[in-house]
Amino acid sequence: MRGKRILLGITGGIAAYKIAFLIRLLKKSGAEVKCIMTPASSDFISPVVVSTLSENPVGIEFWDKNDGTWNNHVEYGLWADLFIIAPLTANTLSKMANGSCDNLLLATYLSMRAKTLVAPAMDLDMYAHATTQRNLKQLENDGVHVIPAESGALASGLEGEGRMAEPEIILASIEYHLNRAFEAILDRRSVLITAGPTFEALDPVRFIGNHSSGKMGYRIADELSSMGAEVILISGPTQQKVRNRDIAVIQVSTADQMFKEVQKLWPMSDFGIFSAAVADYKPKEQEIKKIKKNKEELSIDLVRNPDILKWAGDHKSNQQTLVGFALETNDLLENGRKKLISKNLDFIVLNTLQDKGAGFGVDTNKISILDSHNNLEEFELKPKAEVAKDIVSYLKTYLEK
Repeated sequence: MRGKRILLGITGGIAAYKIAFLIRLLKKSGAEVKCIMTPASSDFISPVVVSTLSENPVGIEFWDKNDGTWNNHVEYGLWADLFIIAPLTANTLSKMANGSCDNLLLATYLSMRAKTLVAPAMDLDMYAHATTQRNLKQLENDGVHVIPAESGALASGLEGEGRMAEPEIILASIEYHLNRAFEAILDRRSVLITAGPTFEALDPVRFIGNHSSGKMGYRIADELSSMGAEVILISGPTQQKVRNRDIAVIQVSTADQMFKEVQKLWPMSDFGIFSAAVADYKPKEQEIKKIKKNKEELSIDLVRNPDILKWAGDHKSNQQTLVGFALETNDLLENGRKKLISKNLDFIVLNTLQDKGAGFGVDTNKISILDSHNNLEEFELKPKAEVAKDIVSYLKTYLEK
């Protein structure tokens, strides 16, 4: 929900008292919230409360009679990523179903380009009435998603169906529909991911490598594949396994082998997430036989490996999105910003060995993300599966900017 713009419409029903909790949940999830209230709804929840919690002015009338300020319903419709009307009374439902437009909320609904959700709330007989059910069906035919009313104690003292869904249920429905929009972006799009270390052979039994386990890249591959992307994972030596059989895994050992696969696949990919810990150097010469321990000192000449991430950045088209990773021991932000620019990345995932529980070989990670718009976001220490969700969520937000 980070960075998503949620427009909340509030109508005049007793269930409006729950909307304060919904706004708090939306804000806690990272969403930006603006609210429109019908004049009648202010009898049930104070506009001051709504404005304070949403951290934005509340729209009620088409224009402010005190200073003449115009509340532009068209701008609301263009601003929102999603419009949720809760509670939805029988009166507003009827007007929506028939195209009436006698207040700011209804005018905004008719101007809305994004998905609209509604959470009806009314007494059980009103909710069960054929007219109400017909109007709800009309909204669904018009492309509106109806969050069904629940059964429970009602303000009338009766008990039955008509109670507005709880704020947690409404939040889950909002998240689901926003994720579906991202899944439509990912559907059958090609994602190239690199993961794990590379091993640069010294002789038939020894190598230069690092402690990367590949866990981060594998979990990102799982997350993107579950959302409908076609994932190709180029993996260095690791014990990790993908959880989705639809992921194509290409096993490599050295930086040269990984580079060869990237050169072949990157031009055909829509997204690249390069999380592999590629060795910067390799032995100039690889011994054919095992090096014997017959000297007090041993010198090995090293040469640079190909810079896979820079090559991908240099060959990135305007339609491609490229994500890199940086593990640092010092000057994390400064070094990360240099890498972001020099490799032509859209954003970079940063972490440091100075943070306990982060880095190679552990099940947790603590990251920061820096993007090409100079936005920086820091995250708490989490299991790597949850970190993968954060990275994919950030990708979604970045693509929608």
